[in-house]
Amino acid sequence: MMTDRYILRPDPNIPLDLAVIDTWQAGETRSTKNLSGGESFIVSLALALGLSGMASKKVRVDSLFLDEGFGTLDDEALETALIALSGLHQQGKLIGIISHVPAIKERISTRIIVERRSNARSVIRNPY
Repeated sequence: MMTDRYILRPDPNIPLDLAVIDTWQAGETRSTKNLSGGESFIVSLALALGLSGMASKKVRVDSLFLDEGFGTLDDEALETALIALSGLHQQGKLIGIISHVPAIKERISTRIIVERRSNARSVIRNPY
């Protein structure tokens, strides 16, 4: 559980779609299409984590890679996401994050830096 704010449920009006119950807004039910960028990121991350937790015993999900999205989060949502990812890391999961958000850089010490070079080439640099 990342937050007690959102509950996902099947949308009764649209087959194979989800609705979001916002418990902080008196239980208002909303379409996932009406979520802000930050809300969408948190809900998507929670859904991905839930699905990975449901993997069968024959299939292990040991890695999670996130490409950006953190820039859409307010401070509280960013903290919620980082706590959830830290918990997964402590469980032995590999977490890869691509981000330009300063708060992410401050909290995560292990880094790979990709520098753009000429002719559409890049170089991977170890910052240590």
